[in-house]
Amino acid sequence: MSEQPADGTRWTRYIWLVYLGSLLFQPILDPTAGPIDWVLTAALVAAFLPIYFATFRPHDQRRQLLLIGAMAGLAFVGSFVNGGASVFVVYAAVAAAWLEPVRRAVTVIVALVGLIVLMVIVSPIPMPMRLYSFAPALIFTIVTGTASIFEAERDRATRRLLRADEEIERLATLGERDRIARDLHDLLGHTLSVIVVKAELAGRLVAVEPDRAVGEIGDIERIGREALTEVRAAVRGYRARGLAAEIEGAERALAAADVAVTVERANLPSLDPDRESALALALREAVTNVVRHADAGRATIAVSARGPDVVLEVADDGRGTDGTEGSGLAGMRERISALGGEVTVDGSAGTRVLVRVPIS
Repeated sequence: MSEQPADGTRWTRYIWLVYLGSLLFQPILDPTAGPIDWVLTAALVAAFLPIYFATFRPHDQRRQLLLIGAMAGLAFVGSFVNGGASVFVVYAAVAAAWLEPVRRAVTVIVALVGLIVLMVIVSPIPMPMRLYSFAPALIFTIVTGTASIFEAERDRATRRLLRADEEIERLATLGERDRIARDLHDLLGHTLSVIVVKAELAGRLVAVEPDRAVGEIGDIERIGREALTEVRAAVRGYRARGLAAEIEGAERALAAADVAVTVERANLPSLDPDRESALALALREAVTNVVRHADAGRATIAVSARGPDVVLEVADDGRGTDGTEGSGLAGMRERISALGGEVTVDGSAGTRVLVRVPIS
C-alpha cells in the first residue's frame, strides 16, 4: 500500500490548489488569447482535480504510479495550449515522494524532471515566455519532490514508532496481567483456604465450645484484613510503573521521534502511590501528544515541588493546539481533579501542559 500524509495535512491538500493559478498567466498575459484558451484552461483543471484527489486515497504502488503518470501526461499534453500546465508535474512529484522504497520515489521524480526538460524542447511557446512558463515548474519539482521525500520518510518513521509503542504497551499489559494473576493466586489461594477451614471449624464449635469458636472467628477477621492489605498493594503495583520509569520512557519515545528533549528534575518529596501513578499517566499522555500531533523539534519535561504541590510541566515548540481536547486530556483532568489538583493547557506558542497535584 502507498503511505499517505497523516490527517494533519488533510486541509493543506486544498490549500496547495492555489498553485493552479499559474494556469491563468498565459490567458491573461497573451494578447492573442481568446475564449477558446479560457475553455481549454478550465478543461485542464477539470481533468486534473479528480486525478489529484485520487492520489490521497490508499492505493497499491501500481495504481499510484498510474495516477502520477496520468498527471504527468496531462501536463505534457496541456503544455501545448497552456505552459502553466507544467505545474501538474509538481503535484505529481509530491505524490511520487510517497512511493516505496525511496529509490523508486527518486527515480520517478528524476523522470518528471526529464519530462519538464522535454516540454521545454518541444513547446510551441516562443522564447523567452517558454522559460518563464517552465522554469518555475522545473525548480519546484526538484525542491518540492526532495522535501516531500524527507517528509514521507519522517512520517513512516513516526508510524513505525507508534506501532512499536503500541506493541510494547500491549506486551507490557499482558505481562502485568500475568503478574497480577500470579500474585493474586499466590496471595489469596492459601489465605482463602485457611479462612474456609477456620469458618467450618467455628461453625462446628459454636455450639459445643463457644469461646474457642469466638477465637476462630477473630482469626478469620485478622487473616481477611491481612489479605485485603496484600491485594491492595498488588493492585497498586499493577496500576503504576512509577514516575521515574515514565520519565525514562518519555525520553526514549521523544528521542525516537527526533524531538530533542530536556529533563529538569528537582529533589521531590515522597509521593503516595495514587499521586505518583496519576503524574506518571499524565506525563505519558502529554508525551504521546507531542509525538503524535505536535510536529515539534524540542520538548522540555520538568518536575518540581512548589510549595504544597508537585508540578509537572511538558512543553514543546510544535504547532500548538486549537483548544480542542481529546479523551486523553479529559481523562488526565479527571484523575488529577480527583486528587485535588488541576491541569492547565496552553497552545498559543507550541503546547504547554501544566499539572499541579498536592503533595498530601
